Amino acid sequence: MKLTFTVNYRTEWGESLFLTGSAAPLGGGDLSQAIPMQLTGAETWTVQVEIPDTVSEFTYGYIVRHDNGYVKREWGKERRFTHNADTHLFRIMDRWQDMPWDKPYYSSAFTECICHRADREAPVLPSAGMLTLSVDAPMISPDEAVAVSGEAEALGAWDVTKAVRMSDAAYHTWTVNLPLEGLGTGSDYKFLIVKKSTSEVVAWEGRDNRHIDLPAAREGESIVDAGQRLVNPLAPWRGAGVAIPVFSLRSESDFGVGDFLDLKLMIDWAADTKQNFVQLLPINDTTMTGSWTDSYPYNANSTFALHPMYLRLSAMGRLNNEERQRYFDDLGRELNRLPQVDYERVNNAKNEFTRELFAQDGEAILATEEFKSFFEKNESWLTPYAAFCVLRDINGTPDMEKWGEYAVYDTEKIKDFITLHTPDINYVYYQQYFLDKQMREVRDYAHSKGVAIKGDIPIGISRTSVDAWISPRLFNLDCQAGAPPDDFSVLGQNWGFPTYNWDEMAKDGFAWWKSRFRKMAEYFDAYRIDHVLGFFRIWQIPMDAVHGLLGVFNRALPYSPDELRNSYDFWIDVDRQTRPYIMDYMLGAFFGDYADECRDRFLVDEGYGRYRMRDEFDTQRKVVDYFATQEKNDKNDRICNALLGLIDEVLFIEDPYEKGKYHPRISAQFTFAYQALTDYEKWCFNRMYNDFFYRRNNDFWYGKAMWKLPPLTDATDMLVCAEDLGMIPACVPAVMNNLEILVLEIQRMPKDPNVPFGNTWTYPYRSVCTTSTHDMDGIRRWWESDRDATQRYYNEVLGEAGPAPQYAEPWICDRIIRMHLQSPSMLCILPLQDWLSIDGVLRRQDPREELINIPANPRHYWRYRMHLTLEDLNAQTEFNNRLRNEITAAGR
Repeated sequence: MKLTFTVNYRTEWGESLFLTGSAAPLGGGDLSQAIPMQLTGAETWTVQVEIPDTVSEFTYGYIVRHDNGYVKREWGKERRFTHNADTHLFRIMDRWQDMPWDKPYYSSAFTECICHRADREAPVLPSAGMLTLSVDAPMISPDEAVAVSGEAEALGAWDVTKAVRMSDAAYHTWTVNLPLEGLGTGSDYKFLIVKKSTSEVVAWEGRDNRHIDLPAAREGESIVDAGQRLVNPLAPWRGAGVAIPVFSLRSESDFGVGDFLDLKLMIDWAADTKQNFVQLLPINDTTMTGSWTDSYPYNANSTFALHPMYLRLSAMGRLNNEERQRYFDDLGRELNRLPQVDYERVNNAKNEFTRELFAQDGEAILATEEFKSFFEKNESWLTPYAAFCVLRDINGTPDMEKWGEYAVYDTEKIKDFITLHTPDINYVYYQQYFLDKQMREVRDYAHSKGVAIKGDIPIGISRTSVDAWISPRLFNLDCQAGAPPDDFSVLGQNWGFPTYNWDEMAKDGFAWWKSRFRKMAEYFDAYRIDHVLGFFRIWQIPMDAVHGLLGVFNRALPYSPDELRNSYDFWIDVDRQTRPYIMDYMLGAFFGDYADECRDRFLVDEGYGRYRMRDEFDTQRKVVDYFATQEKNDKNDRICNALLGLIDEVLFIEDPYEKGKYHPRISAQFTFAYQALTDYEKWCFNRMYNDFFYRRNNDFWYGKAMWKLPPLTDATDMLVCAEDLGMIPACVPAVMNNLEILVLEIQRMPKDPNVPFGNTWTYPYRSVCTTSTHDMDGIRRWWESDRDATQRYYNEVLGEAGPAPQYAEPWICDRIIRMHLQSPSMLCILPLQDWLSIDGVLRRQDPREELINIPANPRHYWRYRMHLTLEDLNAQTEFNNRLRNEITAAGR
């Protein structure tokens, strides 16, 4: 068959267009073999190719090449061409595809969930004597369709009752075949949205008439007009959702913790109340020590494996031994009555049950075609993960350095190890198979209900994880990631995760990240990028530090001593300002009554009233390790924290990569070292400090983000949302806007540092607004925790006179939630606790029991559970009707 491709694109000097595709004559997907096109007009490029008739379907697209070697690709997936077998001559008129302004609507959150179209029309294939007209229109409700009307006879002569309905078989693309003989040589037309059931016009597209000039068709030729986008005149879509960790769910069928199948009941509740999103915390396996410290969901041992805790045991099968089955049934009911998750008992019991069930049914399950298909698809990560789990249990530690000959991952050795431990390895496969099966069932159920599940992709990976074991080159294992000081922690946060070796990751096109995102896309249709600021720069802390204050941004542009001197008139004293500044007059403030004792035990006198730490205590890690061996009491806690604080007493930190260059220490103005400067030195330091953290690195960080984020966010069809809280560089909004990533808006954490509270009425459309996060107090506890802030909020934001009520009464919570629902944000996703706060009967009696996490405490026990069951929640007709009415009244 012979195909003539035409595409419009206005090139710059040195640019040329090429056609590429999956068919061999188009290069077989190899860009170096792309077909050059010819410029036949001001911005029209054409090429004619022949493809064997035996190729019934192929994908194709266009690229721009510059003489300097730069290659530009279109946005989105390649076009798919399928044709009628009786047609052999095609003319394809395309339009270059840049990123659309409404990119989020093209995500699977809309195409597979919110606008899910269960019953599609028949496919439309290009055929001889026909014009195949298509338009992209993702934001069309399931009960609506796209039609086309125009002046030509084939388009109904502008009679809307004769408007031609288009097929949604390739949704989000709509297609129709029109007879060429009924169109003439040129025709005006317009797309419109109609009701599927009645053909009633919902809206005409919001633009002038379109016009098509048809070339003279040759005998037997098919003409394809593609690449147009509907200009949707309807108001931008806005929706609502609920945030709840899976472990926090509670149903009558649980085993002491929420599980994947509980999500069906949460989805039912969301759909009933007109919510379109259910947002979760990470669901990956975090099993490290087998203790409650594994409850932290952001410290996964694998970025691919799911947590066995989330298995619904009853959906896996029953034990033939009735006595053992009764034991587990009774134990499950006992655990499910607990007010919080007993992480250790729940996981031990679930593992015990699945071990026994595997011994009974495992061989038969592993022999099924369904399991074999699962294994084949996931073998690349599943095999090393299973080996990791067995080695962790055999050695009693997830620390690979203590695994002897298996400390360094070796494919051949692991193959032999798997052979030697086949039953235990197969048990891990068995668990992951059922986890995958149950989570996919939930995803499909959510699609059928028009609800999107929003996942959470952590910024970090554990240094004792499968990922770090098998691909250590991708990570900087000699340092720790964290966050600079913020409202959550004045000392900064030290997460303990390694940072990423982005240069190494880029060598294969960020394949590890893409695989990670694609795996999550099997379960989610939207995701939250945890700490998206880490893609601009990550807060990197030395391994010997404990506090986050001693970190630096990786990467950044550090100062040389000459630059500090010449540009800021600040003369850096490396000896004095990069090692702890410890003077005699400071010791009382740090040690109190123990100053004399601590001076002798921990410090070395250097003369003139200055001291240094003894060698055995000269890092924070040494200090913490020492006091871990001492008696636990108030005195030792005071001394330990004082020593850590002394080590923080520096003004500059040397760059870990560019030796001899320096970063100003974050929050240095709160140190004694800063107070020891003269007034002029302070002025010079402040000028340099503000330039460094707020101006100097902006363009540099913008480039780093635009290097990493586009290939990762384009790797899947999921809706991309970002958690962009913290110390936000000025370049972040530009990147989020350019990539159309939804940002996070929290009224209590305004992005404008000059105001105490965010203005919900001015939130950007591409945003997710919320009242609280899992790292914060809910509305009610926050209201009671800071009376000054509460009073100001009551008077200035709620506009109420007089003293604020002591407690966040239901009407106050309702006012706050309505304010968020009425905001311009595309999504308003609130924690379940805050949704329930508007009802004085349903909400928990003590708001302190609603807290999920305390970020400042790295050893927090993540165990919060709902206080009522999902069955109870779904049965609350009056409350659910009220919530539905509030959401719909707000235009969501």
